[in-house]
Amino acid sequence: MAQLIPASAPAPTELWVERTGTRLYTGRSSRGAKVHIGSESVDGVFTPGELLKIALAACSGMSSDFPLARRLGDDYDATIRVSGAADRENEVYPQLDEVLELDLSELDSEAQDRLIALVERSVDKVCTVGRTLKAGTTVTLKITRDA
Repeated sequence: MAQLIPASAPAPTELWVERTGTRLYTGRSSRGAKVHIGSESVDGVFTPGELLKIALAACSGMSSDFPLARRLGDDYDATIRVSGAADRENEVYPQLDEVLELDLSELDSEAQDRLIALVERSVDKVCTVGRTLKAGTTVTLKITRDA
């Protein structure tokens, strides 16, 4: 009798940043991705706050991808703009606003409304980044030192 061997779960992706200069870092993943991070005054880098906003927009896009592709076709165009000013006194973003830009002109008004409602439900249900931001999260920092 054949025995089923459970597939092993893939190893979690490791993430880290390395300091490359004064207030300059390179973010890396164990899958080979990298992103340059720094101050707003430096060209060619994202600030940490910009990365937070981009993560939110990308998560919303990925969460809405299947329902939109089913209705609009695999080659539909979408742009998700995200904005929100920082409250520097408290060092938080009190509000982040996303705008999903789509061409729905091939659908009648009723179909557009149904699709928009479906996309909103999909994003609310499966966008981990948005759900985490709305719920809040616990963040810990452990500092290690060389002996």
